[in-house]
This record gives sequence, C-alpha cells and structure tokens, in this order.
Amino acid sequence: MESRSLFVPEGLAGERVDSAIAKLLGFSRTFAADVVEGGGVTLDGKTLSKSDRLPAGGWLEVSWVSKTEPSIVPVVLADLGIAYDDDDIVVVDKPPGVAAHPSIGWDGPTVLGALAGAGFWVATSGAAERAGIVHRLDVGTSGLMVVAKTETAYTALKRAFHDREVDKIYHAVVQGHPDPLAGTIDAPIGRHPGASWKFAITSEGKASVTHYETLEAFPSAALLEIQLETGRTHQIRVHMAAQRHPCVGDAMYGADPTISARLGLSRQWLHARRLGFEHPATRERVQFESPYPADLQHALEVLRGD
Repeated sequence: MESRSLFVPEGLAGERVDSAIAKLLGFSRTFAADVVEGGGVTLDGKTLSKSDRLPAGGWLEVSWVSKTEPSIVPVVLADLGIAYDDDDIVVVDKPPGVAAHPSIGWDGPTVLGALAGAGFWVATSGAAERAGIVHRLDVGTSGLMVVAKTETAYTALKRAFHDREVDKIYHAVVQGHPDPLAGTIDAPIGRHPGASWKFAITSEGKASVTHYETLEAFPSAALLEIQLETGRTHQIRVHMAAQRHPCVGDAMYGADPTISARLGLSRQWLHARRLGFEHPATRERVQFESPYPADLQHALEVLRGD
C-alpha cells in the first residue's frame, strides 16, 4: 500500500476528485477513479467519491495498492509525430497526455508503446520499461524527444545529456512579465518538503540552471524561450513558479485557473521546441524543431487578441 498526504492547491479548487488526483499524482484518470471508488481518498478525514468537488486548502490523504510492474504495451497513436528516424535514433514529436515510458499508476499511452505499435525497435539498455529512453518530458508537456535504437546510441546519448552537450530549447507562456526580461535562474531543485508528488527549490536539491528570454509580451502573460543547462524533473515549471511566473495552465504550480479557462488550456503551456545534439553514429551536429500543437497555438492567438 502506498500513500500521499497533501493540501489541495488553489488551482484545483472546484475540480472533481478523480480529475484532481490524476493531475496531482500523475495517475491516469481511470486509475485515479479506481483509487477513489475503492475508498482511497479522504478530505479532512471524510471519504470522498469521484464526483465530489475539492475545496482549496483541504488536506487530502490518498492511499492505493501499486499495480504490477509496468510493461510496454504497443498502441497505435496517430498523433505521435516522427521528426527523424534512422538506424540509430528516432526523434519523436510527443503530443500531450502521453508519458515517456510505462510506470506504476499510469495506464495511458506512452512513447515506447506508440513506437512499438508503429513497428519501431529501440535499444534494450536500462530498465525494461524504459528501454532506449535517454531523457523524458512530462505527460503534459509536448514536443521533441530522442530515443536510442542501438546500445551504442544509448550510451553516447546518455553521456551527452549527462555532460550537458545537448541543446534543449523550450517555449513557455508564463503569467505576468519576468523582470528582467531575460536572465538565468540558478537554484537547486529537490522533492517538495511537504508534498512528495511535486518539486521545489530546496537547499538539499540538485544543481539546476535555467536560461530564459522573453520573445513576446501580452497584457497578462509572456512567451519565453528557455534553454535548460540541467534537466531536473519539472525544472522549468518549478523555476518559473518560484519567480511568481508559473506556466499558464499549470495548476500544480500555482497557475491562475481563470486564465487557463479563458485560453482553453487543460495543461501547462510548455513545449519542447528544439533539440540539438551530436549524432551518436555520424558525429555530425543535428537539430530538430517542432511546431506548436493546436491547443498551445490557440492560446497564443487568444493572448495576441487581448
């Protein structure tokens, strides 16, 4: 039996319990509903049903039984883009709502499952459920990922990411206007001291460096280009939220739900825009770029019309 104790963030006030639990803990909506229906969620000591609505600041207790070890399930995913493919690597353009690889509590689609369903073979290095994965994107983040197809490529790419030789460029829309408009955030990131399901700037955390530049400013938000020097879990989301400029749509890290609703966003406005690295076989520098998905493009158009 696993459990988590956490406060309901303001961004999820009024949300259905099953939907909120899925967002807070990274569960699929189906698994979250199963947990709630099994009596695994209480609010201030009262057991909830999945259709109950959450108040901000309530104290949640969530308990669940872990599923069996995760495994790769082939699936046909029509909106998974292939930006590049050869004998050594495949660069995917990941849509939102797709995890990088299988994990306990997630039974939604994965990049590895989609690749398997499309007939791609990947490297076998690493844990079986993470074969070929050399870096990850959050479920709610769209954009470019590279997956190794050979053991040699896996080793070379892992080293390149470790040695900070990969260009990782993201675009994000954040609330407000960062001051200064361009700069660097250098602050260690670790598990949140009060909520193990999220991350925060902590003195015991790992070194984390984020460079940003404002590309476009709107009355209530700004479009940023962000370059990651490190690659911590939720790094951009944590660093921007710590500056009081959370990614628009990011309820977990304090985004204003009224702005999210006005822009039609159900996830954070965060996209892995460009990815560049030395090809593990040819040793030539390669770079790939991904267009904005429809939901992020629509949100931009609304902001530009303000």
